[in-house]
Amino acid sequence: MLTAILAAFLGGVILNFMPCVFPVISLKALGIMRHQGDTASARTEGLGFLAGVIFTMMALAAVLLALRAGGTAVGWGFQLQSPLVISILALIILGAALNLLGVFEVGLSLQRAGEISLGRGAFVRSALTGALAIIVATPCSAPFMAGAIGYALVQPPAVSLAIFLSLALGFAAPFTLVSLFPAIARRLPRPGAWMDFLKKGLAFPMLGAFAWLVWVLAQQAGTAALAALLACAVIVSFAAWLYGIAQRRRYQGQSYKILLAFTVAFFAVAIAPLPNVMKADEAQTATQRAENVSPVKWSPQNVAEMRGHGKAIFVNFIASWCITCQVNDRTSLSTQAVKQAIARTGTVYMVADSTSFNADIDDAMNTFGQGGLPLYVVYPADGSAPKVLPQVLTPSIVVTALDRASGKKA
Repeated sequence: MLTAILAAFLGGVILNFMPCVFPVISLKALGIMRHQGDTASARTEGLGFLAGVIFTMMALAAVLLALRAGGTAVGWGFQLQSPLVISILALIILGAALNLLGVFEVGLSLQRAGEISLGRGAFVRSALTGALAIIVATPCSAPFMAGAIGYALVQPPAVSLAIFLSLALGFAAPFTLVSLFPAIARRLPRPGAWMDFLKKGLAFPMLGAFAWLVWVLAQQAGTAALAALLACAVIVSFAAWLYGIAQRRRYQGQSYKILLAFTVAFFAVAIAPLPNVMKADEAQTATQRAENVSPVKWSPQNVAEMRGHGKAIFVNFIASWCITCQVNDRTSLSTQAVKQAIARTGTVYMVADSTSFNADIDDAMNTFGQGGLPLYVVYPADGSAPKVLPQVLTPSIVVTALDRASGKKA
């Protein structure tokens, strides 16, 4: 248990540097720099972020454990198997980008139009940033994390929650330490007018995250859901613009309530249809993962039938929302060396697509003690025990594993 807790903490620290968390890291960095020289405000930001991370992580862990106790086989990132969750998260990210661009301001006080708000509400804003960071982080599984989460999912609830708490503490540790210790913060650049320029520039990584989530939704729910989300994004953006105008009118002492009512109405019109439209389209989730290699659809029955009959089996557990999976696909599994190795060794290539919920896939992942994606399993041709490959692949790792599993040499 202590090993799993330590692994979860280290995995949480490393998770800060994974690509899926980068857009929210920009918000964290901005929060640190704007409180340079104000120790009390910096600590408020740090504690708010820590509280948001811990609360959201424990809430996700509680839901995850409750679902598993009810007989549903789910793992890390389970909420991203829902098109509705993907669409809501995409709209939240879009709202964050519009906020950074100055379309509207978040906070209980607005100092001057276009200026970064340093008023009250810093704790709440930072806590919401921590919550968003955790939700966005779930598509990634950092080193040390998968084993720790896999262990947590088969332990009593108290032990599981302790491991998830350690993961949250590791994730929040870098930002919180910088916020709590002024000596570290003093090494950062001093705040100034350049921060408004930086703030607007950091909106574009957020827009990139929005685009990625839109792409994931298209894989899950098809073109009808994609069109609905894009239309919703336009309406939400218009509502955000109206809200920004209402904020400025309020600051200037002018009438703003009618404009605010229109904002709420537009937002409600945009959100209301989403639950009925966002439904997974299974026909569009199966994708060709490697050119010139025809994957066999994974199922426990297919593995049982083919195992031990003279051919190795390579199973790629993947999902469209798993960024590490997509990187491995393009840097390793789609390379000519791996394609040639699959053909040369006669390996059966299987794809277990977890873009949408599949209980059999989550059960299989639990069997291998893995709580999250990616997962790569090689079954030797002689029917002996399967081997789990590292979560970060290289072509040589895959080729060597296939040669050994098939009993052939290059």
